[in-house]
Amino acid sequence: MARLSAPHASSRGGEAAVIDDAGSLTWREFDERVNRCLDGLRARGHEAGSTVALLCGNRREFLEASSALFHGGYLFPPVNWHFSAAEVAYVLGDSGASAVVVDGEFIDLALAAVDRLGAPIDVVVTGAEPTGSGTSYEQMLADASPAEPEDQTLGSVMMYTSGTTGNPKGVRSTGVPLGGDIELGQLAVDGYTDLFGIDRGGRSLVTAPLYHGGPYVFGAVPFAAGCTIVLRQRFDPAGVLADIDALGITNAYFVPTHFARLLRLPDDVKAAFDGSTLRTVWHTAAPCPPDIKRAMIEWWGPVIHETYAASDAGIGTLISSEQWLAKPGSVGPASPLSEILVVGEDGERLAAGEVGTIYIHNRLGGDMSYHNAPEKTAAAHLAPGVVTVGDIGYLDDDGYLFLSDREIDMIISGGVNIYPAEIEARLVTHPSVVDAAVFGIPDDEFGEGVCAAVLLVDGSTGDEDTVRELQAFCRETLAGYKVPRSFEFPDALPRTATGKLVKRLLRDPHWEHHGRQI
Repeated sequence: MARLSAPHASSRGGEAAVIDDAGSLTWREFDERVNRCLDGLRARGHEAGSTVALLCGNRREFLEASSALFHGGYLFPPVNWHFSAAEVAYVLGDSGASAVVVDGEFIDLALAAVDRLGAPIDVVVTGAEPTGSGTSYEQMLADASPAEPEDQTLGSVMMYTSGTTGNPKGVRSTGVPLGGDIELGQLAVDGYTDLFGIDRGGRSLVTAPLYHGGPYVFGAVPFAAGCTIVLRQRFDPAGVLADIDALGITNAYFVPTHFARLLRLPDDVKAAFDGSTLRTVWHTAAPCPPDIKRAMIEWWGPVIHETYAASDAGIGTLISSEQWLAKPGSVGPASPLSEILVVGEDGERLAAGEVGTIYIHNRLGGDMSYHNAPEKTAAAHLAPGVVTVGDIGYLDDDGYLFLSDREIDMIISGGVNIYPAEIEARLVTHPSVVDAAVFGIPDDEFGEGVCAAVLLVDGSTGDEDTVRELQAFCRETLAGYKVPRSFEFPDALPRTATGKLVKRLLRDPHWEHHGRQI
């Protein structure tokens, strides 16, 4: 048996391990499929230490494959299936993937990316008949052995987080070393489960994509600890309420955009919701508007918790409903795993109330690096194990962290990081565009929306046809969520004498009456 799932397969083999849009899978069935997956990958020539990517939605095969890779000593990057083919190709190439397990829903995207990359990659297709050079995942499992795999060694997930120049960065952690003993993985699972107060015998609901760090931590980790996991490929607010009540959900993960959509449900739908099984509801990824968070606590009770964290820097802070109501807008005090530092431009720590760059110090001695990017790794560090993702904020007298702004020119829309430089670089290649500035504006549902101020060539007009043309042009190479929804067409863009764009002059008017800066 796969060592992490073995206890559950032995003691609760007939109980549901995974519930997804296709049905359910027992712990015994799951464990056998993990064994077959690992044996099948080895039979195809993928040995420990190699990289196998996952381009897969929220379905059982994601957990099967990731568990097999975790037990087989592989490096595995989950790939954002909202990416364009060019972006997927970059991740496959940068990670050195020799294989990719692909959800049949995204097979065309995968094949286009492999074709663009121009390198031989083993494509294994789940949930659909393979096309082209792809291989059937189910056939691979059918041909493989269900016996417990030998030589189980620790694999490591490598999350890709967007970079300021547009190319994603693979985050390598020293906390779970590739090729180590499986017991180190078990210790990590136990530690995180206890830290987040997860009910190990409960059921966890995840509707956000598992390729993101938050959903992965609050999905795969409780699952490895013994929670039944309920996966949904798409977020449906009414369906969430139905799942919680019908399936007895005890743990759930959301982003602030999900809260906004839940609150917009009809009053009768909300009134019919029981929710009494909920024990812990965690949210991450973006600042939650205070009115929305307060309304969720009033509706669901004090089960809502928040963590300020990042794939790059680890778990920074934790805050409960009660703590947040006492200090609205805070993301909490430092977690037991971390120390929070707020640092000035001179690199020195600032006093309470002073705004500076936020760094997370890993108290356990762990650290991170960006794959194939030593210069970016160095830029993110203040000292070994002391990392920033570019956020600005301050600590109050009680050690509670408040976010003020972002040091880097980033937009967070629906919990997803978007870097304007990448969009600007695309826009200025359009024949009608002279200059472009992209920035975030308030959005009640997504937190921030993507807005582009575009300077057009003489003779062009900023009408609806131009907007549609520019959006289509962006969509050719960028993921859909990066395409600007709003456009402005000023006569000039505010630049200094040295040519530096003063983007706040475009951005700030949109935020004047919203009571927040991000």
